[in-house]
Amino acid sequence: MNNKNNIPKLHFLLLFLLSFITFNGSFSFSFNPNRENGNTHGLMTRFSRTTRSSSSPSPSSSSPQIFNVDDFGARSDRYDDSQAFYKAWKRACSSKNGVVLVPKNKVYYLKPITFSGPCKSSQITIRISGTIKASPRRSDYQKDTRYWIVFNNVENLRVEGGGTINGNGRKWWINSCKINKALPCIHAPTAVTFYDCKNLKVRNLRSKNAQQMHINFQKCVNVEAMNLRVIAPGNSPNTDGIHITDTQDIQIMNSVIRTGDDCISIVSGSKNVRATDITCGPGHGISIGSLGAGNSEAEVSNVMVNRARISGTTNGVRIKTWQGGSGYAKNIIFQNIEMINVTNPIIIDQNYCDQDEPCHEKRSAVKISDVVYNNIRGTSDSEVAVKFECSKSNPCEGISLTNVNLVREGEGVVEASCQNVNFDKSGRVFPRCSNT
Repeated sequence: MNNKNNIPKLHFLLLFLLSFITFNGSFSFSFNPNRENGNTHGLMTRFSRTTRSSSSPSPSSSSPQIFNVDDFGARSDRYDDSQAFYKAWKRACSSKNGVVLVPKNKVYYLKPITFSGPCKSSQITIRISGTIKASPRRSDYQKDTRYWIVFNNVENLRVEGGGTINGNGRKWWINSCKINKALPCIHAPTAVTFYDCKNLKVRNLRSKNAQQMHINFQKCVNVEAMNLRVIAPGNSPNTDGIHITDTQDIQIMNSVIRTGDDCISIVSGSKNVRATDITCGPGHGISIGSLGAGNSEAEVSNVMVNRARISGTTNGVRIKTWQGGSGYAKNIIFQNIEMINVTNPIIIDQNYCDQDEPCHEKRSAVKISDVVYNNIRGTSDSEVAVKFECSKSNPCEGISLTNVNLVREGEGVVEASCQNVNFDKSGRVFPRCSNT
């Protein structure tokens, strides 16, 4: 069904609100409906991120103090270097402008480790020029199998240097219940977790073969992640590239993600998320969700994926929610995206069910609204290139498609499958939902 009656009201309301926006030390971006690659039919969404308030500490102008892990006993010879890294961190954290240096051309092995703040340093940097590799002994993770490297409660943190973080994940993958159904399902460690960090920059790094997820941003504020290369085999289980949960004001830019699960996954509590210039595949595509598992409430808003190349993945851009959940996923824009041989290029699935036993139908659902698909082109590996499988009791609303052109990889036809969705379209849209 078309749902165009409310769009003029929304258009003028948003123009009215936007007229009061001022620039006050933050960046913002909006979409002009008159631009060729802009938003569709007047849906204008403002994303903003305060870079640093006037009360926040500014980085020290003093020369950085370098703390080389080798000077604290790191040996880079398959020995456990965790204590040396921890000592270097403590010194850097208590200095004015501390830098922990991981020298190039060396490999350092770490057991599970947490780098905690708050720090006295106005800015603290982890400069990884060499390689950090996870301990290969699964027994080292007996206390908590969910984490390997954790940064907890740190402000003004920089993690950079051009080196590699290697999760050494193959032993975990072969013992996964997704690989061997006879094994019990247990958590494997996330390679790097940033928890409750503010004013965070992660850049110019390679993350390789994570035990499970590669990089997790949890309860963080004001994050910039750029020039990352996240790599794992396409058959490695649950190796999400970048996972965002309960985090706001985050940018992911200029990154290549090739894994066995979602390239980027965005889950509850996340808002003001921008992913730009992303190369994704293999993997499961770029996903919002899953949301609402176990009848839970979920909230995701103000997400934009702009300029992405998605190749050989099971999904392209996906929103997935469990039946029985509540809350919302709203103000979402997917634009300027190239699909190459993607099985489900565009998909909303409000009947997501990732379990062995069937999921029973429920009336409640996470509300999905105001989702824009603009300038999306390429090839589908399946007949159904556009799939909107929305809730009977809580249909998808405000779905907008502009300049969408998806054809079959090789020979064959494509179609759109659309259930319980209120949408509008403009420009060339193929394949298209029916208007009934």
